[in-house]
Amino acid sequence: MKNTTILIALFLTYFVTAQTEIRLTTEPSDIKISKHIYGHFAEHLGRCIYGGFYVGEDSQIPNLDGVRTDIIAALKEMKIPNLRWPGGCFADTYHWKDGIGPKSDRPTMVNQWWGGVTEDNSFGTHDFLNLCEALETEPYISGNVGSGTVREFADWLQYVNHDGVSPMADLRRENGRDKPWNVRFWGLGNEAWGCGGNMTAEYYANLYRQYATYMTDWTNSQQMYRVASGASDGNYRWTEVLMKNIPKNLIEAVALHSYSVIDWGNKSSATAFSEKQYFQTMQRAFKMDEYITKHVAIMDQYDPERKIDLIVDEWGGWYDVEPGTNPGFLYQQNTIRDAMIAGMTLNIFNNHAQRVTMANLAQTVNVLQAVILTEGEKLILTPTYHVMKMYAVHQDAKLIPLSFDTPLFNFEGESLPALSASASQNEAGDIHISLVNIDSQMAHSVSIPLENLNSKKVSIEAIQSPKIQDHNTFEQPNKIEVKTFTDFNVKRDQIQFEIPAHSVLLIKIASK
Repeated sequence: MKNTTILIALFLTYFVTAQTEIRLTTEPSDIKISKHIYGHFAEHLGRCIYGGFYVGEDSQIPNLDGVRTDIIAALKEMKIPNLRWPGGCFADTYHWKDGIGPKSDRPTMVNQWWGGVTEDNSFGTHDFLNLCEALETEPYISGNVGSGTVREFADWLQYVNHDGVSPMADLRRENGRDKPWNVRFWGLGNEAWGCGGNMTAEYYANLYRQYATYMTDWTNSQQMYRVASGASDGNYRWTEVLMKNIPKNLIEAVALHSYSVIDWGNKSSATAFSEKQYFQTMQRAFKMDEYITKHVAIMDQYDPERKIDLIVDEWGGWYDVEPGTNPGFLYQQNTIRDAMIAGMTLNIFNNHAQRVTMANLAQTVNVLQAVILTEGEKLILTPTYHVMKMYAVHQDAKLIPLSFDTPLFNFEGESLPALSASASQNEAGDIHISLVNIDSQMAHSVSIPLENLNSKKVSIEAIQSPKIQDHNTFEQPNKIEVKTFTDFNVKRDQIQFEIPAHSVLLIKIASK
């Protein structure tokens, strides 16, 4: 009898402690989750632009001025808020005047960074900015600081933003565009510590000051938003030098780049990866929270009023290219592992929304952790696409702080938090909670108290699949998509359910 009592006690203890209670504050904070956290990145790299976005006006694939209309439709449905272009490393070799005027007259160049292919400059400034108008999204231009000049940069800004009589505005009109595009977001170089010039932090800070001084907001609206080329991962000294040496009146944001890479020498297959490689990838993805926390702490020392934002304008998973493809094109498949990276990372961004106001997934089409893959006229939406579309409810909503003690995801003596979550409330009063379980083996029991919440109806959507290696293919394009999740109960003022292994859920608590 005594042994039976002990077993019952252990049984009850396990199931009580195994349940994770996620508690929301009764009122949302004053912090808005900027829609720009859900931004994207299109570099002249592999088949992102050519053969991805851009197929040419003579293509049999339906297009708008050479850009695939099915891609435009998919990105609009995902509510893409901004698009970064033309790079990346490519940006600091790009001379914008090569990409304007009649396409037949444009000079060619060799893409020294990505595959050594010849770039014919048929997709240039007009093509990109007109694409952004079709997408109803904001352009984010990365300017050439590494191999360009101050005048070249300033002329580009005048070309796209000046509405009066000026040399560059007149040139724009000669090329068929009367009104300016009024581009707000400008990056001053890219990865200045590496492919952007291998500069020291001190040298780049001085160069930034020079370039920023000659940037004029021709829109007369004081809207220009200047982004400094920031650190990679945990290079905290880079952030400190920039924050210390760049006057606040010359800067609106500092960038950060971080990729979920196991080992740059052995990045693992995008689809044929092991449980150990999956765990290692989750370890790298989870480091994003540490990087942001420590970079923000440095920024707080020099900018306690938090006037300068942190922009994570390159992030995502990076694996070995698909077999048989050009190594310089960075084409990789997209699995449930990528859905975990996307869900976890976006939760981190949401919870740091006081400083993190923009981010750009690398990249949009056919490169790295793409949301869209193409093959000829075919197109598939990846698990990452479905996560970002599902999470779009957080865009410009008020952050709701939450608290919970997560169970652990254990593997070979190491552990990670299994659960990741963020919450927000929109203008209609609806509450959304995005919840990720990165545990590849175990479901976890979750409860969410509803007391003091204006709850009329609860619904849940899910992204899940039996294996972490599962992915959509051109033969099975809908294997992974958002589906209604019904295996939950609402009783005693609580939502109760088990979040499946390696899954992403979105819980909606409707106010009406």
